Amino acid sequence: MSECRNSQLSQRVALVIQYLGTHFHGWQRQPHHISVQEEIEKAISTIVGEAVTLHGAGRTDSGVHAAAMVAHFNVNSRIPGHRWANVLNSYLPQDILVRASANVDQEWHARFSATYRRYRYTLYTQARPNLFARPLSWHYYHYPLDENLIQAALDTLVGYHDLGAFQRAGSKRAHSWVNVQDVQCYRNDPFVHIEIQANGFLYGMVRLLVGMLVEVGSGERSLASFTDIWKNQRRQEVRYAAPAQGLCLLRVGYENFPFPPEIWFDTQPKFLLPTYISEEITV
Repeated sequence: MSECRNSQLSQRVALVIQYLGTHFHGWQRQPHHISVQEEIEKAISTIVGEAVTLHGAGRTDSGVHAAAMVAHFNVNSRIPGHRWANVLNSYLPQDILVRASANVDQEWHARFSATYRRYRYTLYTQARPNLFARPLSWHYYHYPLDENLIQAALDTLVGYHDLGAFQRAGSKRAHSWVNVQDVQCYRNDPFVHIEIQANGFLYGMVRLLVGMLVEVGSGERSLASFTDIWKNQRRQEVRYAAPAQGLCLLRVGYENFPFPPEIWFDTQPKFLLPTYISEEITV
């Protein structure tokens, strides 16, 4: 009788999660460090009274943020799928927020059912620092950045390519081929945004890539040099990784997703700062 009752209560719940990565050592649970996965698993386990494993759509490094990470877990509980978001938020720290929750089929998987992941990197380019922009952007003020040059470099990456030049050491991935589906670079003065969408990403790929794209945008490196380096796997020439705080997992895409676009599609707000034409300001 108890087995039948547990079977009726068994459910797979999907979550759309936002987090500020500043104080976390990434998404993935790891010994001796605080992770986003572990904090949510602890909250679920506290609620249901047993250990629960949370499966994420991917991993983010230490200090990286997420506007719509997707994860799922299996649980025996009377709490309806759509109620889990509110319940969990009362147990989670303030820098993690579950935007929505829903029941999904047992075959649906946050990682393996995903068709793409999209990241946004934000650079702040004014000469003087801004405290409010600091946690979510790279303050890059050394040289002017040409977003058109960065876009031209990004365009060379679209398609299915071996991008091992942008992979950090220590990866357990079987290969370094990536299907880059969409790329964008655009300016929202004084911010430059770089967006990259792919079926999956290599370990440390976006930050290494942005580090080199900034060299292209500042004129320090030619477009031909950038293309030659990644096409010929000259990893030793990819020297700098962009800081973690500018990177955000913007969204994860699925063919069958139980959430409306306003929950997950583009939920990282962009900063808006005035551009002054004159130093004379009348108060």
